[in-house]
Amino acid sequence: MELGSCVNVHTLSPTQFLSRAAGIEPEATAIHHVSSSKNIIRRSYKDFARRASGLAYFLRRGGFQRVGILATNTPAFLESIFGIAGAGAVNVAINYRLQPDEIKYIFEHAEVDMIIVDHEFAHVLNDFRLAHPHVPLLVDSDTDGISGPFDMAISEGQAIDLQNGDMGWSGLETQVPQEDAMLTISYTSGTTSRPKGVVYTHRSIYLAALSNVIESGLYSDNRRCKYLWILPMFHAMGWTFPWAVTAVRGTHYCLRKVDYPQIWSLLIHEQLTHFCAAPTVNRLLCHAKQAKRLPNPVSVTVAASPPSAALFEQMTALNLNPVHAYGLTETHGPITRAYYMPQWDKLPANVRYQMMARQGHGVVAALPVRVIKPGLPEGELVDVQRNGQEIGEIIFQGNLCAHSYYKDKEATRKLFAGGWMHSGDLAVWHPDGAIQILDRAKDIIISGGENISSVAVENFLMDHPDIIEASVVGVTDEKWGETPKAYITVVPGSKVTPADVILWARNKSKISKFMMPREVEIISELPKTSTGKIKKKVLREAARKTSRNLPKL
Repeated sequence: MELGSCVNVHTLSPTQFLSRAAGIEPEATAIHHVSSSKNIIRRSYKDFARRASGLAYFLRRGGFQRVGILATNTPAFLESIFGIAGAGAVNVAINYRLQPDEIKYIFEHAEVDMIIVDHEFAHVLNDFRLAHPHVPLLVDSDTDGISGPFDMAISEGQAIDLQNGDMGWSGLETQVPQEDAMLTISYTSGTTSRPKGVVYTHRSIYLAALSNVIESGLYSDNRRCKYLWILPMFHAMGWTFPWAVTAVRGTHYCLRKVDYPQIWSLLIHEQLTHFCAAPTVNRLLCHAKQAKRLPNPVSVTVAASPPSAALFEQMTALNLNPVHAYGLTETHGPITRAYYMPQWDKLPANVRYQMMARQGHGVVAALPVRVIKPGLPEGELVDVQRNGQEIGEIIFQGNLCAHSYYKDKEATRKLFAGGWMHSGDLAVWHPDGAIQILDRAKDIIISGGENISSVAVENFLMDHPDIIEASVVGVTDEKWGETPKAYITVVPGSKVTPADVILWARNKSKISKFMMPREVEIISELPKTSTGKIKKKVLREAARKTSRNLPKL
C-alpha cells in the first residue's frame, strides 16, 4: 500500500518513535552511559533525536544503503539504529565477539557499503578492509560525544541539514512507502553452519516493539521506564527493545560490558525498572556479592534458554520479577510469554515457580503457537495431544515471524514448510494451552531407547544449593548408547565434589533413574555465546576428548 493512499491507514515504521518521543517530552532523559573514558553521559530525547538525525543526513549525503554496526551497547549503537533508518538505509548489526573471518563473511554476505564500529573492535575488521578497501569505517570513540569520527560525522550531517532548511526529522524517512521493506538484517549464531541473515521489515519491528511494550509492561504514568542494556543490542536487534523503550520515552541505560557490581550499583542507585537477560546472566547476578533485595520491583524479561524454577525463586526473593518469554532470532525475540495466573497463588512455591518457568502462550502481536508431531513428511502438520506428555516441535505463524533468510531461498522454504515457521525446539503442550520446552532436537539424549531431556536434568540439578549453572550433554556409552554427563559451576568456596552431586542426585528421586547424570564435571565457567546461551557443541566435543575416569552413578 502506497503512503497517503488511504486516510485511515498509515504505513508502519518504528523509526517514527524517536521523533515522536522528542516532540512529546524533549527534555526527558533518553540515555545514561558510562563511557570508555569513564565519563557519565546523559542525553535528553531532544539531543538523542538531533544526533540521530545528523547521522541520517550524513549517511544520505554519502549515498550509503547498507550500513554495518560493530559495537557494544553504547549510545552510538542506539543513534545508529535510528540514524541509518532515517537515511532510508538498512542496518546490519553483528556480534563483535565473532572471529574476524566470520565478521568478514557476514559483512560481505550483507553487502555493506559502510561500517560504524566502536574503537575497541576496529582491528577485527582488518581482514575485511584488506578485501574491501573501498568500504569506509566510521569509528566511535565512546568518550565525550564531541570528538572522534562518529561525532564529527553527526556534526557534518547537522550542518547539511541546516544548509537545506533545518528540516530535522521531517526531512527524513520516518514512514516508508512500503512497510514490508527491509529495515535490518539480523544474523543467526551459525553454530552448525554459516550464519543466516534474518530479514526484519519496518512493519514487523513496529509490531514486535509494541508487543514488548505491552508484554514487558514498559509504560506507566507514575514510573518512567529505566531500561538496563544487558542484552546485546546486536542480538535479534536487542529483541526490538531499542524501539520499544524509545516508544514509551524510557531511559536507555547503556553498558559497554556485563559487569555485575556495576549492574547492582545501577539497580540500587538509579532505581532501574526493566532489563532483559538470559537465565545464565540472571543466575550469576543473583549470586553476585552485591546482591540484595531491592526496595522496588524490577521487571526482568528472561529468555534465550529455558530457565529453572529454582532461578525464578531466587530472582523473586531479590525483587527481580521474571517475565518469562521465548523466541528465536527468526521471531524478533519474544513470541510467547508465561502469563501468571491468580490461581497459582494457592499453589506450593515450588509448583508455582515451575508454572512460571513454562514457555506459555503466544504474545499479543502473534498468533497462538502450535506443537506438531515430529518425523512426518515435510509440510505435513499434525498437532500433538494437549496432555503435557507427547513431545513435538514448536511452530509459529503471524506478524512476528521474520520475512525471510537473506539470499537463501532454500533455507527460507524449509523454515516455512507447510505454511508455518519451524523452530527446531521440542516441547509438550499442556491442557491449558501453554507450551513447555524440553530441548532442542539435537540436544535430546537417547539412552537405552529412552528420550532424555537435557533441560529437565539441568533444571533438576539447579535445585542443588551449591550449583550455579548446569549443562547436560550425551556421551557415548557401550551399554546404553548414550548417557547424560553434567558440567556444572559452583558457588565460590563450595567444597562439593562430583561424587557428592551424584550421591545427591541418586537420593533426590525427583526424576527417573535413567535420566540422572552418570558423570559430573565441575568447571570454572561454562562456554557461552555473547547472549548467554551455553555452547553445548563445545561441551560435547570436550566430553568426547576427556577420559572416562570421572565419578559415575
